[in-house]
Order: sequence, then C-alpha cells, then structure tokens
Amino acid sequence: MGWRAAGPGDATLLTDLERAANLATLGHVFPPELHPYPYDDVLARWRRTLVEPGVVVEVRPGPDGLAALAAYDATTLRHLAVHPDHWGAGLARQAVERATASMRERGAHRAVLWCLRENHRARGFYEHLGWRATGATRAAEWLPHPEEMEHELDLAPRRIQ
Repeated sequence: MGWRAAGPGDATLLTDLERAANLATLGHVFPPELHPYPYDDVLARWRRTLVEPGVVVEVRPGPDGLAALAAYDATTLRHLAVHPDHWGAGLARQAVERATASMRERGAHRAVLWCLRENHRARGFYEHLGWRATGATRAAEWLPHPEEMEHELDLAPRRIQ
C-alpha cells in the first residue's frame, strides 16, 4: 500500500494514529493519569486541518488502520506520526521527504516544524535528516503546555562547486 491523500472521512483514523504514537512516546511529557489524551479536541483539530486551504494531509494505510501520516503546507511540516507497530520501517523518512519535496515544488527555500523539547526521539530523527533548532520556542497547545522548539531545514538547491 502506498501513500494517499487523506479526506474528511479520515479524521477519526488520523486521531487514532496520533493517539497511539503519542501514548507510546510522550508519556513522560503528558502523563496519562494527569493529562488524559484530548481525543475530542484532537479530532476537532483534524477535521479543521483536513479542509484548510493549502494544507496537504497524506496517509500510509496499514493492515489495521493508518501506519503513518504527514500534514504540511507550503513551508511547514505541521504533523508527522508513525504507528508504533511500524517504527523503523522508514515511513517517517518517506513522509518528511514527500513533504519537503512538495514544499520545494511550491517554491519554498526553507521548511519549519515545531517539536516538543522533551520529544527526544523525534528531535534526534529530525536532526539526523538535517533539521536544526532555530532557538525559537513556544508553549504547546495541550496541557500541561510543555515547550516546543522550532526547527528549520534549508530547501534551497545545492550548488556544485
């Protein structure tokens, strides 16, 4: 199964995938006993995102739901998630490559994303792909509002010297 565009009917699947990935990797940031997963709020966000002009949401179906997702616009990787059952299969790299190729095609010379400071797995992955922290920070949307860090990737074509 390959990547496909997500549609409004995928909001629940997107929420389920994001929940599975977050519970597997962010329990130290969002302890479930203190901060239950905000399922209804995340579902509402996906419903808005799926119809937002200029936003692309791509998914990779798996045997039991979605294996991966990427949401991005002309310059920003907004969401990336891989179901824990599919970690290590290269889906995150594929998703980032698809998103940044689309950004280049739209004329972007720089891509950005926001990542939780304490999401060490994701930060290491992005840094491995060449993303660098800019020094900008902000509070995350969800309680307890942990710090997010902005990362950037240079999309300008490289000149051979």
